[in-house]
Amino acid sequence: MKITRTGLIVATVAMLAAAMGCSSGSGGQSGAVTVNWWTWDPNQAVAYQQCIPDFEKANPGITVHVSQYGVSDYFTKLTAGFVAGDAPDAFMNAVDYLQPYVSQHQLMPLDKFIGDDHFNLGQYSIGASAWEYTDGKRYALPMDWATTVLYYNKGLLAKAGYTPADVDRLSWNPQDGGSLWHMIKHVTVDKNGTRGDEPGFDPGKLARYGIGNLETTGNPIGQNAWGMLLAADNINIPNKSNWATEFGYAAPQVAQSVQLIRSLTNDGYSPQLNQFSTAAAQQLASGAVTMYLGGTWEVNTFLSLPGVKVGIAPMPAGSDGVRRLMANSNGNNMWAGTKYPEQTWKWMSYQESLACQTKASTYNSSFLPSIGAASAALIKSEAAKGHDLSVFADYVKNHELFPSPVYNNGSAITNYVVPQFEAYFTNKADNGIFATMQEKVKTLLAQK
Repeated sequence: MKITRTGLIVATVAMLAAAMGCSSGSGGQSGAVTVNWWTWDPNQAVAYQQCIPDFEKANPGITVHVSQYGVSDYFTKLTAGFVAGDAPDAFMNAVDYLQPYVSQHQLMPLDKFIGDDHFNLGQYSIGASAWEYTDGKRYALPMDWATTVLYYNKGLLAKAGYTPADVDRLSWNPQDGGSLWHMIKHVTVDKNGTRGDEPGFDPGKLARYGIGNLETTGNPIGQNAWGMLLAADNINIPNKSNWATEFGYAAPQVAQSVQLIRSLTNDGYSPQLNQFSTAAAQQLASGAVTMYLGGTWEVNTFLSLPGVKVGIAPMPAGSDGVRRLMANSNGNNMWAGTKYPEQTWKWMSYQESLACQTKASTYNSSFLPSIGAASAALIKSEAAKGHDLSVFADYVKNHELFPSPVYNNGSAITNYVVPQFEAYFTNKADNGIFATMQEKVKTLLAQK
């Protein structure tokens, strides 16, 4: 799951940590120890609790306590813990917060633990490199990975004359949208029953949109929404995968792509930004939309919809026939102020074992574990329940994933960029904003 950056939280940590300093425990104490681990994800909280009995049995004297807080409170509580000196020993973190937390000395480097234990970083499908900072140190182990797929209403797609194989081989390009755009238009229907690619189609009287809104503005590079289409055709907004110095919003291909996505909504094939108050899955179930670009973490929601059969297709390939997808990995961090680093590492490294990740993910299939063999075990387990998650396995097998970019000053960039894209997608701004955005973000990327 991708977490939105919160500038207020980051600023508060920086200000208060500077004033009070970071608490640092002695570590390695003997006797009974409780390791506290936090997450914002209720599903992963329950899932990883399944690993605790075996861990505690193998490590007498160490007790693990898992706490889960909603996203709206999670980082605020972390902030308070950093300042008060009682933050959790380890916690799930979004890569958005790597730079500010490291610069504020809140995270413990894990290199020594990894080296001493000969910990196998090669077991991960994706995400290990995202948690290396500019100082060359590693501050987290990847816990999961997430990307996007196309969910679709099987009945509506079949009625339009398409097969699952047709959806599996879609492509996209910034010139005309490729076969994806053709399909979206054909499965869009007005109240007279006229399809979006037929004469007489009336976009002012829509009965069903071809695809859910692609214009979500919560991320400065459109991750998990419009930006996934750009990535498919190898159009990358950051100029480097990690620690970019510029975001190329004004590049011709970027501007052309975003304009094409806006025109899909303006022409009536996709709903307006924030048009629906119902959740995406309900839009698909009700027939308001035929397809939806959604996250891998939403799979249980879509597959459990009553009265509708939902298919899962891979994201479209680019114009060269190659499929490329950004994948985000949340990390397992150790707090720099923990009093029990050795015991905390024992718990973290057990969480990151094949045995634990397999047990956790097959208990609650809402997330894809970072270890490749554990993901494979999950997909096999779900297949036995009649859930075909082979799309996820193919992403890994075919090497179609690449890590989401990591960059400096993320919260400030998000706070600036999101309103700009919202204005653009609601037709309150034109392509002229992209050059200004590029210059402003270049300045923000250079700030520490």
